[in-house]
Amino acid sequence: MGIIAWIILGLIAGAIAKKVMPGDGPGGIIVTILLGIAGALLGGFLGSALFGVDAVDGFFEISTWVAAIIGAVILLFLYQLLTGRRSRV
Repeated sequence: MGIIAWIILGLIAGAIAKKVMPGDGPGGIIVTILLGIAGALLGGFLGSALFGVDAVDGFFEISTWVAAIIGAVILLFLYQLLTGRRSRV
């Protein structure tokens, strides 16, 4: 995937992760993009390490999106855990 595809994937995956996780997420759009890109990388790494598959195949592959969103949710959870932010429900 090209850099533009990674940025778009990161923006969408990070935004979905922020909506899925309760509480306030970190930062604005730039942090959301970075969270999503890092989540895609983490999700791809975990997919290949745990299941032996290439989870980040292409932009339009469902496995890429699932891996990116799950990775971003994990990163957001770890961020909230480390900073002590609580959800406002």
